[in-house]
This record gives sequence, structure tokens and C-alpha cells, in this order.
Amino acid sequence: MGMFTAVNTSSSGLTAQRLRMDVISNNIANANTTRTTDGGPYRRRRAIMMPSDTRVKYKLPFLPHKFRPLVGQGVRVLRIEEDKAPFRLTYDPTHPDAIKTGERKGYVQMPNVNIVTEMVDIISASRSYEANVAMVDHAKSIFNKALEIGA
Repeated sequence: MGMFTAVNTSSSGLTAQRLRMDVISNNIANANTTRTTDGGPYRRRRAIMMPSDTRVKYKLPFLPHKFRPLVGQGVRVLRIEEDKAPFRLTYDPTHPDAIKTGERKGYVQMPNVNIVTEMVDIISASRSYEANVAMVDHAKSIFNKALEIGA
């Protein structure tokens, strides 16, 4: 395990959790969007993460060139996917996007975003981000102590 492994692992977590918070923030911002460019209500999105593959060389900060083959710890965002859960139906016949005919007449299809779920997810992402920041800070203090020993 190299000196920069902890920092690189934490930096991958910081990047992934930041993207996750951005996706969650977008979900919250569009919780009442009934019409998108695709023509329907907004669909909730979520970031799918996976462990970094040891065979793939990532360009991570703070990694000297000679340590590049050791890269592989950490996490990366595999993709951002839409949640296929059904839309919520709200009765509002005056809404411009209300269904005009059929047994659902007067109902509006609302996004499949649950604010409580999104708030729990954003707290989880925020705590993970904070843990990675703390790890970087601890690694820096270990580096400084090692330098003091050598001086």
C-alpha cells in the first residue's frame, strides 16, 4: 500500500458522492415538474456506483507516475439511471397537464420523486462526503508526522 493510496481512494469517494448529491439535488428541484422535453413528467434519477476496477488506469490527483499501476481502490460512478417506478397521480382537473379523457380524467401524472427519500439519500451522501474529507485530513496529518520524524 503506497503513501498516496488513502488519498486517492478518498478522492474517488469525494468525486462520486459529489455527483450523487448533484443528482439528488436535481431530483428535488424537479419534484413537481409535470412536463419535460421528453414529453412526460420528470423521472427520478440515481447514481449507480461500483468499486474501481484494478485493471483500468484512472487519472487520479496526487498520484506519482510510478504508482499508476497500483490504482484500483475506491469507487466510481458507473452510470446515472432513471427510476422506473410508476408516476404519482394527483387529482387536479384545472392543471394544464391533466388527463383529458378516460377513467383517469382530471388526474395529473406527477414525478416519481419522494422528497423524504431524497432527503435521506442526500444526508447519506453528505455524511459519506464528510467521511472522505476526514480521511484525506488524517492522511495529511500522517504525512506531516512522517516528515517531522525524518527531520
